[in-house]
Amino acid sequence: MPTEVNEPDRLLYLAVPLETYKTFFQSRFAQLAIERHQLKLIVYEPVTEEIVQWIS
Repeated sequence: MPTEVNEPDRLLYLAVPLETYKTFFQSRFAQLAIERHQLKLIVYEPVTEEIVQWIS
């Protein structure tokens, strides 16, 4: 069964490397997609394995 059936209150976040967030995710296209689909992001630094930002 899909997770949304078993755990309907669970939130899904898309993990994005910091450099990708700084480039692609700042474009108007990406911003519109994030807004339209209400995407939640976790921006992380892959080298240090550190979460830089949570975006809900």
